[in-house]
Amino acid sequence: MGNPVVHFEIIGKDAERQRKFYREAFDWHIAAPVGGAGVPDYTMVQPNENGGIAGGIGTAPEGYEGHVTFYVGVPDVAAALRKIESLGGKTTMGPDQVPDGPIIGLFKDPQGLVVGVVQTAN
Repeated sequence: MGNPVVHFEIIGKDAERQRKFYREAFDWHIAAPVGGAGVPDYTMVQPNENGGIAGGIGTAPEGYEGHVTFYVGVPDVAAALRKIESLGGKTTMGPDQVPDGPIIGLFKDPQGLVVGVVQTAN
């Protein structure tokens, strides 16, 4: 069985504006902002109490436009990033330990699209 998508992320220039938009557009429950993995003003998002994957909305670091991406759960982020690079992808972040959270990484696929990996208990 393949690795599941376990998290999504929306990182941009104005996290508060993004939170307001997604809260009003989709009635998402959005928690209070916290910092995490080098992203200031990061907020956890739960789209639906009865299902759907959780995510986050945050402010992009200075000099970075941001991204909208999903995270795939893997047993070992470093090993996954090595495999991804052997297949033509390029690591852009990580592995990094999120404070009080999981180990994550970001990569660009062979066509330049940003995707994440997160270490899960498999």
